Amino acid sequence: RRSLIVLWCAVGLILLIVCVNLSNLLLARAASRSKEFAMRSALGASRGRLIRQLLTESVTLSMAGAALGLIFALIGTFYLAHQGSIALPLLSSVTVDGSALAWTLLVALAAAITFGLAPGLRMSRGNLQEALKDGGHGATEGRKHERLRSILVIAEVALACVLLIGAGLLLRSFLRVLDVDLGFQPSHAYTVKVDYDDHNKIEERSAILQNVISRIMAIPSVEAAGISDNLPMERNRSWGTFRAKGAEIRQDAGGDAIVYVVTPGYFRAMGAQLRGRDFTWQDDKHREDVVVITESMARQLWPNQDAIGQVAVMGEDNLRVIGVVSDMHETSVENAPGAQAYFSTLQRWPEGADLVIRSSVPPEQLAGSVMHTLREINPNQPAVEFRPIQQVVDHAVSPRRFFVALVSAFASLGLILASLGIYGVISYSVTRQTQEIGIRMALGASAGRVQADVLGRTVRLAGAGIVVGVGASLLLARGIASLLFHVDPNDPPTFANMILLLCVVAVVAGYLPARRASRIDPMVALRNN
Repeated sequence: RRSLIVLWCAVGLILLIVCVNLSNLLLARAASRSKEFAMRSALGASRGRLIRQLLTESVTLSMAGAALGLIFALIGTFYLAHQGSIALPLLSSVTVDGSALAWTLLVALAAAITFGLAPGLRMSRGNLQEALKDGGHGATEGRKHERLRSILVIAEVALACVLLIGAGLLLRSFLRVLDVDLGFQPSHAYTVKVDYDDHNKIEERSAILQNVISRIMAIPSVEAAGISDNLPMERNRSWGTFRAKGAEIRQDAGGDAIVYVVTPGYFRAMGAQLRGRDFTWQDDKHREDVVVITESMARQLWPNQDAIGQVAVMGEDNLRVIGVVSDMHETSVENAPGAQAYFSTLQRWPEGADLVIRSSVPPEQLAGSVMHTLREINPNQPAVEFRPIQQVVDHAVSPRRFFVALVSAFASLGLILASLGIYGVISYSVTRQTQEIGIRMALGASAGRVQADVLGRTVRLAGAGIVVGVGASLLLARGIASLLFHVDPNDPPTFANMILLLCVVAVVAGYLPARRASRIDPMVALRNN
């Protein structure tokens, strides 16, 4: 829910930036047509008629944009609906339906009114004499129009600043997620589902699994192999409460643990750190029940003792702890790993068989040998996917990656729109002030001085927008604090980097008009006027 709210806010900010940008451009366009509107008003056109004309133009623009947006939406939703690598509920059912079309129409009309009303109101209340003064060729534009467009640019930069800082915080958080110690090494580890029939007999299962692992280990470049009935960050289950033998049953003495049924070699194949001993093929139903537990579970059950050699109790079963393995993230990367217990596949009934292989050979080279070996063992082995373990991890973090990608895309779009807004206003201002700049250069102003003046105005507009944007970001960052992972909502490096990026883009956007202004020929400017 929080993620969707943040995405809605990001979309809303983008829409506001677009509205502000187009409002600014339409205001500049309407100002250049001030003589036209003044003449029409003198000929009897009412104020409402002038406003309706500008609204009609803005609605036409908005509807054209909405139609183009729907085409991209259809393509985008079709693509997302067929992305099995993104772990989002009901993603495959996403489509552009009647509700989406109605909402698009409503948003398009609202946007048209938003960015079309301000120019209409501004131009319709002018009078003929003011319009003729401001509308003559070469005259500098009235201060009121200049001030309104400057305010719109400041608002645009502020909105872009909020988007950039929000995206920066989420991106930094995502990078922290990728740096989490998973408790195992997903690189160079691969998995494939194995199909076998042991007729519900442990002896047959032991022979089949030993044969599978020994044959796989015989493949050149295979460093380790093992089988588990479940993999971390996929399916998981619990069989009940664990406690230390002899300890009182109390809430803090033990708890439900995620359980796995594994073969010897599984921990090495996963790249997990094991202290104590691994399972052996002799750990069957004729021997003492044994278990390997995680470090957090060991600390929980025996806080001041070595867990190896101790006896844990699960229901009526006494389980000898033979090893302690590193904590593995069993449900997600972001949640802290909980208690986990591993049983021998010859002492408990597994729910399936996921073969895990560790090898430095690329998967496309290893897959053929592995599948050929499995089909030699079992001709009925189905054609299943040979997956890198990293793919399992990527699937677990895919919702956050998708979320960050969307917000980053919105922030990038906002930055582009803000730069276009700055460029449009400064460029139009230079065009309107051609005569003034020509006079200044004729009186001795250097090209560098003219550039500095134009860039100075650009920096002032961008600076005012950044100040407003940073203030709003400090407040809004608290709203996304629950979506951040080990990142402070007021993270100074993120704020500094995003502000620097926005400043650089603003200067670049203002440099082109500034350079054009410095190349104005005073004689040509005065002659054309």
